[in-house]
Formats: sequence, C-alpha cells, structure tokens
Amino acid sequence: MLYYSTRDTERKHPFCLKDAAFLGLAPDGGLFMPERYPAVDMDKVRSLADESFAAMAAYLASLFFGEDADAAVLDALVRDAFNFEVPLYELADGLCTLQLFHGPTFAFKDFGGRFMGRMSSLLNRGGDPVIVLTATSGDTGSAVAHGFWNVDGVKVVILYPDGKVSDLQEAQMTTLGGNIFPLRVNGCFDDCQRLVKEMFSDAELRSRVRITSANSINILRWIPQSFYYFYGWSQWCKSTSASRNAPDIVVPSGNYGNITAAMLAWKTGMPVRRFIAGANANDVVPQFLDGAPYSPRPSVQTVANAMDVGAPSNFERMMYLFDGDAAAVRSFVSGKSFSDAEIEAGIAEMYSHYGYVSDPHSAIGYLNYKYFDASGFWLSTAHAAKFSTVIERSIGICPELPDAFKRIMTLPRISSPMENDREALKAYVTELSCK
Repeated sequence: MLYYSTRDTERKHPFCLKDAAFLGLAPDGGLFMPERYPAVDMDKVRSLADESFAAMAAYLASLFFGEDADAAVLDALVRDAFNFEVPLYELADGLCTLQLFHGPTFAFKDFGGRFMGRMSSLLNRGGDPVIVLTATSGDTGSAVAHGFWNVDGVKVVILYPDGKVSDLQEAQMTTLGGNIFPLRVNGCFDDCQRLVKEMFSDAELRSRVRITSANSINILRWIPQSFYYFYGWSQWCKSTSASRNAPDIVVPSGNYGNITAAMLAWKTGMPVRRFIAGANANDVVPQFLDGAPYSPRPSVQTVANAMDVGAPSNFERMMYLFDGDAAAVRSFVSGKSFSDAEIEAGIAEMYSHYGYVSDPHSAIGYLNYKYFDASGFWLSTAHAAKFSTVIERSIGICPELPDAFKRIMTLPRISSPMENDREALKAYVTELSCK
C-alpha cells in the first residue's frame, strides 16, 4: 500500500508506509491517505466480530498493512494492542452507545496509540532514533505516552495546554518518565498543535532531527480508529436483528480524526445511513455543515476539553474523502454544537433517566443522537472518572476511580514548562535529540 498527501491531487509523490508513518505530515503540509480503499468483506467482519474485537481488527489490519508486515507478526501485534473489551451498551431500547474507554488509559485514543506504538517499533527495527511530537487537548497525550512507553529508539514529546486538561489527564501524561517528555505549554490546544506543525515545516530542523507525530494526522494512529466502527456496526446489526442495516453513527468531534476514521470505514464498505458530528462551543465544523464557509478560529475552553479545537487538522481529510465536494459532505454529515450548560444537563438527564454516568464528551454524542432523532449508536469516548469535577457538579456524585487511576494519582509528576514559542520548542527538541 502506498500513501499520498491530501494535497497531491495528481498523485505524483507516493510514499511507502514507513516513510508516511515517520514523516507524520506530508512534506507539502497535507495529510497522508492510502492509495486505495480496500474492499472489506462485511460477512467476514460479522463472523470475526462474534469471535472477538481483536480477531476482527486483525483481519482489517491485514487489508491495510499486510503488504508491509509478516502476517503472523501483524496478527500478534493487533491482538496484543487490542486486548480489552469494546461493548455496545444499551441504555434503553434503541438507545445504544459504543464504549471505547476500557483500555489502559480509559479513552478511545488507546486504540490508535497502542497500535501505533507497536507498529512504529516494528517498522523502525534497527533504524535511527526518532522523536515523536504530539499535541493534546486531553486524552491523546496519555494514550500516546502509554502506547510508546519504553519503545526502543523512540522519545515522545507531548505538548499540552497548561491548566486546560483535567487533573487525571495530566497525571496520566506526567507520571511515566523514561522516554516520555511532557511539556506544559503557556497557551491553548491550538497553540500546541501549531507548534508541532511548525516543527514539521522546519526543513533545517528535520535535516538534523528525525521527528514524527502521533496525533490523528499520523496514518498509523488514524487508520486503526476505523476498526471499532466495524465492530459497533456488527454488534448493532445483531442487536437489531438486521442483516445489512445502515446505522446513524454519532461521533463527538474535536480534531475530527475520529469521524474521518468512521468515513474511512464507510469508504471500504461499511453501511452507514449518515454521520453526525457532535461539537462543543468550538463549532467551526457544525457551522460549515449548516452552510457557512469553513472559518477556523481560536479555540475556547469548555467542560469537554478534549474537543477544544478551533482549527481541526482532519477537516482536510474529511474534504478529501468526499472529493472536495462541500455539498456532498453536507448531504451525508450533520452536526450540532452544545454549550457547557447543555452538556451538563445531558449528563444529568442520562443519569436520572437511565442510571448511566457519562463523561462530557460522550454526553455531546447523546445530545446529538437525540437532537437528530438518530437510529444507530453514538461513541462514548472516555471514562467519566476522568472528569469527576464536571460529573459531580452535574449529578451530585463523584464517579469512583478505577484502581489504575487511584495508583496514578499517587505518583510524582514530571513535566517541563514551555513558552508558546517556536524557537523555544526547536531548541528543546534539538537538545533532546542529542541526549
């Protein structure tokens, strides 16, 4: 499988998987996309999903990565990465959510982070050391840190906005040590993301230091996120006794990597009736879907902080998946934004009506599901305990911490301050590469 930049419309510059993965961002500033969308056998998906999520994911991984890895090695890698449950939980009749928070960091980004860490190690075996640069608004940092922790030949630099992630999210990023280097940036997530992009566009730095990204812009993190949609589809079809039903799929969205991964699943053959992109007050994409021009702007802080993105990188992928046709996007994708007060009211409603405790991001999925009278499922992207302050304010109780959280909260935290300054980050990365 070869990969092309979203901006390489004439497909003049192909890249192999290893180069695409370790470049992260294409040299022209675009995002990598596979040269083709492999045809998925949906009957095989349903059969393997009945066996396990890992068995089904191993089949899907072989379609994308089978030309670049030994079949047995790839199968073992996938089964090791995805060794946790992915339940479709039914709150009430016809009200289903796909729970993606049963991995080691209790957020959906464990899927991409764990696969990418293992696959990067495989692709880079015997290669030069690499520095992974990633920006996070919350859960990406912890998933990437755990996914790459102690991977030989890799140092991970995580940029997060100082004071704008939850206490648990920060603890998960800053208590590992070893090859993980968290930086708390004096700014917002968009500043962190911009700094990372500026490092990738710095030809002088890249001539001296081998860097890549673990954000959803990276092909190794993005593609595996499509796998759980197939599993959710299979479980939903089983629960509705439908053989080929096309569900509505609702995705809480910030940087739009998650929903574009869903669109990748659709492109390879998974039936979908429509996509619904839920947003918080950072409503650039919902406004676009309603007919406004796409106008990125600075992000604002909300209770759903992992979605606090004002200039979503993966919007470019979304347009690419629809051949640049805005009308086609708007005909197949809907979306609505909700305020903090509405999100907290949604959390309270789910608890009072169904006894279900939801994190604020997943509550946006629920609110969109209701607003658009959807038939299908929404994603629950994080464990509620990661947002205990919001949950307690919304429903009057504090969700119990899993044992893994309790242990992490007792560990010393190590992070370094970083000014919102390109040259400061460049100096840091340069010095780290020499250690």
